[in-house]
Amino acid sequence: MNAPTPVERIVGPVIFLGAPGAGKGTQAKRIAERYGIPQISTGDILREHVSRGTALGRQAKEIMDRGELVSDKIVCDMVESRLSQADCDRGFILDGFPRTVEQAKWLDGVLAAKTFGGKHLPPIVIDFEVGYNQLLKRLTGRRTCPDCGKIFNVYSQPPRVPDTCDSCGAKLITRKDDTDEAIAVRLKSYEQQTKPLADYYRQQGRLRVVSGEQEADAVTKEVISAIEERSA
Repeated sequence: MNAPTPVERIVGPVIFLGAPGAGKGTQAKRIAERYGIPQISTGDILREHVSRGTALGRQAKEIMDRGELVSDKIVCDMVESRLSQADCDRGFILDGFPRTVEQAKWLDGVLAAKTFGGKHLPPIVIDFEVGYNQLLKRLTGRRTCPDCGKIFNVYSQPPRVPDTCDSCGAKLITRKDDTDEAIAVRLKSYEQQTKPLADYYRQQGRLRVVSGEQEADAVTKEVISAIEERSA
């Protein structure tokens, strides 16, 4: 009997941890494509529910319109609904969730009731480590195309023509959350709230630390190795 190809393999749950700018999104897209599993982010789920006008989406919109943060309960309900969909049956990548130890404990309960290929599988947790100065360089140098969404970096991946998208020619912008002040707030929030997750998963023996300062291909290779070890 032939071994399953990557897009047929039972992967199970994969969680990506790391500070803003650590490369989680880039790696999530690569791994999702290789294994044919969905990349799930709470931001995408939230926008989808709001655009569809679901009950959860309406609740979230009312809260956001007041300038308040959406509660853990609403976010968790949205995540649970998403994980119940058929495309998650072989596995999925959670990018940006959980953010707190409380959310991680809730997720453990959800996963305990879910099977992948008839098996209960604990998550593989990848923590992308990148030094503070490198994070600053990545975030302050990031430029985004408002039309096609392509992302550049003035230091490591500059456009061919300054401030101009290679793909569609639109003028590139700096996102509001990529200003120096916003970055400082985001990194402080990560240190205080999300980094304890690494300790939580380390104590459970689930954590795999990967240097996010390597070339992207080298990072992908390490992530694939962690997944292949578990699926074997």
